[in-house]
Amino acid sequence: MTVLRPVRAGNAFEETVERLLQAIKLGLVAPGAKLPAERELAVRLGISRVTLREAIRALQDAGYLDVRRGRYGGAFVTYVPPVPGATDLRQVVADMGAADLADALTFRMAVECGAAQVLAATELTAEQRATLHRRLTDLDEASLADYRRLDTAFHLSIAELTGSSLLAAACADARLRVSDLLDAIPMLQVNLDHSAAQHRAMVAAILAGDPDAARRAVAEHLEGTAALLRAFLS
Repeated sequence: MTVLRPVRAGNAFEETVERLLQAIKLGLVAPGAKLPAERELAVRLGISRVTLREAIRALQDAGYLDVRRGRYGGAFVTYVPPVPGATDLRQVVADMGAADLADALTFRMAVECGAAQVLAATELTAEQRATLHRRLTDLDEASLADYRRLDTAFHLSIAELTGSSLLAAACADARLRVSDLLDAIPMLQVNLDHSAAQHRAMVAAILAGDPDAARRAVAEHLEGTAALLRAFLS
């Protein structure tokens, strides 16, 4: 999880809370699952275990984590994305504002298309190819309850596989900016089937080493999401 990258010393506590919340809200740690071990998290975030414990305690107090002690203990995710109601999408857009919404969609288009283009131009190892196939298979076989989380994991894996932590972080940030919007869009089977075909086209272009086709496939997919968003807002 690239979102769990080193924080800056000046705001270590605040940035640690931000990193952990990103992982939780993006579903990179599923509801009911356990965060990585304290020692591993402290190393990945570049912070002391004292700072990490303070951040985890704050998220426990806020209702995002449940900390359990003992041999099988740890920090378990309790946050579950709310089920959207009929008016939630309009409320999310109203809260964002039209300008911020357009900016978020543009940002996502730029970084995700760029990530796919970079990855398609990379000579992939067998392990990288297997990872991409596995993320796609997980998404294809996902239940409706797990779909958004595994869709996020699939999209972010493209950026992560480039090996650029900055690009992966940008894609995670872009996804987080639209996550409430995506959660508020009803999941329609026709749309899910269409998205599945687009996901397969993205993977095929990347594995074929065709950067232009990879960029076009991602752009078509994101344009489809934007069109669905506009349809429910009209």
